[in-house]
Amino acid sequence: MQNPADAMPLARLFGVEVPQFDREKVTGTMTVREDLCTAGNHVHGGALMAFADSLAAIGAYLNLPEKNTGTTTVESKTNFLGKAESGTVLTGTATPVSIGKRLTVWQTRIEDQDQRPIAVVMQTQMFL
Repeated sequence: MQNPADAMPLARLFGVEVPQFDREKVTGTMTVREDLCTAGNHVHGGALMAFADSLAAIGAYLNLPEKNTGTTTVESKTNFLGKAESGTVLTGTATPVSIGKRLTVWQTRIEDQDQRPIAVVMQTQMFL
């Protein structure tokens, strides 16, 4: 699998690249574009949430129990910590907090290219 985000239409639309991924850590990048920004030229919170959701979903999928066929997000909480303007390259790192039989919880840290925190997302995925 080259870029697992290619299997997700929204992640493709946002330009998410996932060069590193395994069952314990998923790292991806997204360049903030003008069309992903608010009127103030700062990345929209929904774009950050979708970026984090994509990375955690990949991690959950990689931990999919044999009998299950997919995952879905059942809860997500985002703390917005900083702003990122158009042209900023964001890096998201998703790591599991808990992997159970039906649910998996992931934390995703999003930083800019200067390693300043932009957002932290806690998310629960359910195995389908």
